[in-house]
Amino acid sequence: MIDLGLAGKRALVTGSGIGIGRGIAQWLARAGCDVMLADKDSTALEDAAAEVRREGTRVVPVTCDLRDPVKVRTLVATAVDQLGALEVAVNNVGSLAGRPTSAFVDADDDYLRDVVEQNLFVTMWCCHAEARAMVDAATPGVIVNVSSGESTRPALGLAPYGAAKAAINHLTQTLAVELAPQGIRVVAVAPGTTLTPTVRAALSDEQVTALEAAHPLGRLTEPEDLGRLVVALASDLGRAVTGQLVLGDNGAHLARNRPRL
Repeated sequence: MIDLGLAGKRALVTGSGIGIGRGIAQWLARAGCDVMLADKDSTALEDAAAEVRREGTRVVPVTCDLRDPVKVRTLVATAVDQLGALEVAVNNVGSLAGRPTSAFVDADDDYLRDVVEQNLFVTMWCCHAEARAMVDAATPGVIVNVSSGESTRPALGLAPYGAAKAAINHLTQTLAVELAPQGIRVVAVAPGTTLTPTVRAALSDEQVTALEAAHPLGRLTEPEDLGRLVVALASDLGRAVTGQLVLGDNGAHLARNRPRL
């Protein structure tokens, strides 16, 4: 039997009320981590916490809007106070600012600012607070940033989103070098189209079928796929991996004729 080295580790997962973050939190708990779940949707958060608790580890839900860097620092301090020294941190907050895709020239100032803030700035504030906590506690750890496949190719209709996620990839590489002397690894994962509740509600069955056909593995990513990937990277199995962007997209980055939705 393989020991992943995660039993009893303390983890923080942001954006964990639904979807990818929830799947990651569940798999970290399944691997033995005590987990703090953070999300701005208190109802979804409590539901997620109840589900993750079934894995048998300690789960602490905290409602938090991470667009405020002061609240980010408070969240990380609370995680340390409630769980102990932070050893795994997963930054999964990001969005299209609640708007549909659009041509770059049609985007207004508020949209451009909001997308960059909710993706790049929030991730950077989280990394800053988490890294400080790990360094202050002299605790080796792992920071995992959730990027996107759109960061690796032209993201038509998603220019500010793709640019913000690409910046997260660069941040990941730089922090991996800066924090290596403290025993802290920093990695990023890039999902493709993921069948979260939000995506399922937005796509018709025909659109899902078309997207699946464009993926070499013939399927879309599920939240639990990202959970498995993060567990592997955060565990002793991933001890040689840092500064990398790991794609968990069922081969979407290899697709030649990706349908426009």
